[in-house]
Amino acid sequence: MKTLVTGSSGHLGEALVRTLRAANREVIGLDMVPSEFTNEVGSMVDRNFVRRRMPGVDAVLHTATLHKPHLITHSRQTFVDTNITGTLNLLEEAALAGVRSFVFTSTTSAFGSALTPPDGSPAAWVTEDVTPVPRNIYGVTKTAAEDLCELFHRKLRLNCLILRTSRFFPEEDDRKETRAAYDDGNIKANEFLYRRVDLEDVVSAHLLAIEKAPLLGFARYIVSATTPFRRDDLAELRTNAPAVLKRRMPEYEAEYARRGWRMFPGIDRVYVNERARKDLGWKPRYDFSYVLDRLKAGADSRSSLARTVGSKGYHAATFAEGPFPVE
Repeated sequence: MKTLVTGSSGHLGEALVRTLRAANREVIGLDMVPSEFTNEVGSMVDRNFVRRRMPGVDAVLHTATLHKPHLITHSRQTFVDTNITGTLNLLEEAALAGVRSFVFTSTTSAFGSALTPPDGSPAAWVTEDVTPVPRNIYGVTKTAAEDLCELFHRKLRLNCLILRTSRFFPEEDDRKETRAAYDDGNIKANEFLYRRVDLEDVVSAHLLAIEKAPLLGFARYIVSATTPFRRDDLAELRTNAPAVLKRRMPEYEAEYARRGWRMFPGIDRVYVNERARKDLGWKPRYDFSYVLDRLKAGADSRSSLARTVGSKGYHAATFAEGPFPVE
């Protein structure tokens, strides 16, 4: 099987290329930025460039995108060009080439304002059935690209699976107040309870999606660490998350106390990965329980793949206020 990976110089793209190469699978990496994981340098916006790389490809893993960190540094038109036109070009050429599986990397950020319930409401239980309410051009372009994938499945029978991934980047949090109040490791450990996933688990979901796409045809999936929380926790999670976590995983208190760490006082959403586990046969390894065990052992809680890929950042420039300028 010949697999084409877009965004191969990026965080997820590199991880996918590394993993496919290690399995002795034929892979072509496309990116605008040269790297040892990119075979062909060029833009998805250039349809001729895409067309020349598609013959013989069995599966497309489309990770190339502009992200939230680019909202201030890139124009809305550039977001449309990259995230929508680039995806359209890939879909057109994949359909013409008879590609067997097309996997589109989307984001839980696509849910937008649906992730923040009104004051006084319980935390949101976020499944694939929640209707996105994009809050910026990033969300708008990602949901539009998802709709293009659905259109190409419906009209041209292209097998397309969409993976809405939660946070897996290693960079520090973009919110200044959060960085000031919590250690970076504390922030990320807390997020594994409701909005974070390890890079290795993201890769395994993508590879399973390649295999399952011809059987499933079209579907959207949330890819996030398995939460210990339940629906009946949602009201209290919004106002007293430490109490809920103590009830579900009382062993966390001693390790957090030893490190001087704290659970966030409240959280506003919980990502639910049940459908991905059921339909794809996905078995994410890295959840809060795993992280806690590694913390107790004094070990790094990241997967070896996440450690190897490391941090790439989003911009060539550095910013005084954080890892990237906030909208």
